[in-house]
Amino acid sequence: MTGSDTPDAPRLLPDAVHRSVRPGTALLRLETTHAREGILDGAWWPRSRDIGAELPSLISALTEYLGPVARVGLDAGAWEELPTRLTVDDRVVHIDSFPVGDDTVLITRGDQDYFTLLVVPPDTTPDAARAAMARAVLVDNVTQAEQILIETSADTAHPPT
Repeated sequence: MTGSDTPDAPRLLPDAVHRSVRPGTALLRLETTHAREGILDGAWWPRSRDIGAELPSLISALTEYLGPVARVGLDAGAWEELPTRLTVDDRVVHIDSFPVGDDTVLITRGDQDYFTLLVVPPDTTPDAARAAMARAVLVDNVTQAEQILIETSADTAHPPT
């Protein structure tokens, strides 16, 4: 990737983003301030574990607010058939498999410019999902994603060990 592929955009988030990625599908919520002081920059509530069905609309929505997305980091164990890349809106987005846990997704916009989103499990109830997403976008949030899911009872997708 060349320097011309990534914008020289400041590390800011847009104001007041909380919307459905597509009507009737996943929800995306980003911090409502330009400051990035919390652990998480937002939250995403996909409707399934099918990354091919879920990720393109997330990337399109994020691109609208953040600019082009270069990479996405996910835990391969949490998703069905994780590809190494996807083409979204005529741009190739590389998919990296990290053992980050199924409760986060890392979005890379440019060199050293990444965003961390809480991933609310698809089978979470609407009330628990809203509570988890609200906690994730608090400006001064210092609670890890996994703990937010536990405290809001949204941690339903983790199988018992």
